[in-house]
Amino acid sequence: IAGSSDPSIMECNDYWIYVLYLQVLKAFDYFSPWKEQQQMYKLDIGWPKIPEYFTGQTFCVAVDSLHGLVYVGQRGDNVPKVLVFSEEGYFLYSWNNTVEMPHGIFVLNTATDSSVWITDVGTGKYGHTVKQYSPSGKLMQILGTPGNAGSSLIPLQFDQPAEIFVEESGDMYIVDGDGGMNNRLLKLSNDYKEIWLTGTNGTGIGQFKIPHSVTVDPFGRVWVADRDNKRIQVFDKVTGEWLGSWSSCFSEDGPYSVRFTANYKYLIVAQLNINRLAILAAPPVGSIGDCVMVHTVQLADETKPHLVDVDMKSGAVYVAEIGAQQVQKYVPL
Repeated sequence: IAGSSDPSIMECNDYWIYVLYLQVLKAFDYFSPWKEQQQMYKLDIGWPKIPEYFTGQTFCVAVDSLHGLVYVGQRGDNVPKVLVFSEEGYFLYSWNNTVEMPHGIFVLNTATDSSVWITDVGTGKYGHTVKQYSPSGKLMQILGTPGNAGSSLIPLQFDQPAEIFVEESGDMYIVDGDGGMNNRLLKLSNDYKEIWLTGTNGTGIGQFKIPHSVTVDPFGRVWVADRDNKRIQVFDKVTGEWLGSWSSCFSEDGPYSVRFTANYKYLIVAQLNINRLAILAAPPVGSIGDCVMVHTVQLADETKPHLVDVDMKSGAVYVAEIGAQQVQKYVPL
């Protein structure tokens, strides 16, 4: 048809070319929000000002967006377990008491005060606990029995708890554990009572194989990095009901960390074994849908990004890297 000189066929051909053109424009318009963002972040090479303060393996990082502080949890013999920096990268102070092997760290700001929550996976006298500290390092609350690994049958008995996310109301979500006997997601009230608990060891719906990171979106959904199942699972924050899962984005490596960007349009996921940050399109209210990878940030070999956090004011992403033994800051473009 394309080579015909018949006017009627040529007219028909032109029509279908136009229809195809419109479809291409429509498709481009649909995908253009992603395509425009070929580079979404750049490394802040000036953060921190003095990297030599990192003297151990940096496992976790948490941002206090309200006060402009960055908390880093590290492991090692005779090293401070918690380092505190300014958002500009200046080292401020450190503390060490009652922290054995920090795994996850979270900063909670309320109308009256601030606190730092740490999950401790140590096997010594401080381990298998979730602990609340003041910003200066004073121990305020212990959940679990220090030094004793627990059974999943007892809500407040942990076995290598991986991470905690606390809402301003005080309700908290804990993923337990990082290789221990427990594979569960637990929601507690602000007075530390069980609201709901879900999960056992397995590959089925609502089961986990190392639930490693947890976060909550503004639409009432709890997102869990189900690390060794190579998927993210999503639950209703009120009932604990399973809402869906994503696995198609994680064929190369499972998700180690889940955090939303400041505008909640994207989900930042760390993939340790392939040294990569994956940026996924976050679905709005409604169905979880399919996983859409918008962009990736490829890190250097053997960097091993473990857990991340996001400054909800500036949008900066902080990455705790256990291979490189440092925390790096990425700023949005």
